[in-house]
Amino acid sequence: MNFGAFFESITAFLDSTHLPEQIKAVDFPGLFTNPWFLVPFILLVGYLIYKKAFRDMIILGAIMGVWYASGTPYMQTLVVNGEVQVTKVLPVVFGGAAILGLIIYLLLGRSD
Repeated sequence: MNFGAFFESITAFLDSTHLPEQIKAVDFPGLFTNPWFLVPFILLVGYLIYKKAFRDMIILGAIMGVWYASGTPYMQTLVVNGEVQVTKVLPVVFGGAAILGLIIYLLLGRSD
């Protein structure tokens, strides 16, 4: 199997499951009032606190923050009429680089 066919199969799978649309349609406040999400999430956070895995909690918080920020109205104005608004994209790029740098530091940095 060549490289292009592999990505075409992944794209076909994502199109058939409508996963990007489902992620965009998530009701964030409703998610945290849903017991089917809230109970496992509280158990995960409790377990991470019990294991004193603060590094993992920071990474989980960063991922959730990026997920929340991706749905804000600011992100909807990054591309207007098919043109990228450079003045609005640069803060997002630098913020993403800072978050990525923090996660890399937490995963690969020195731990005492």
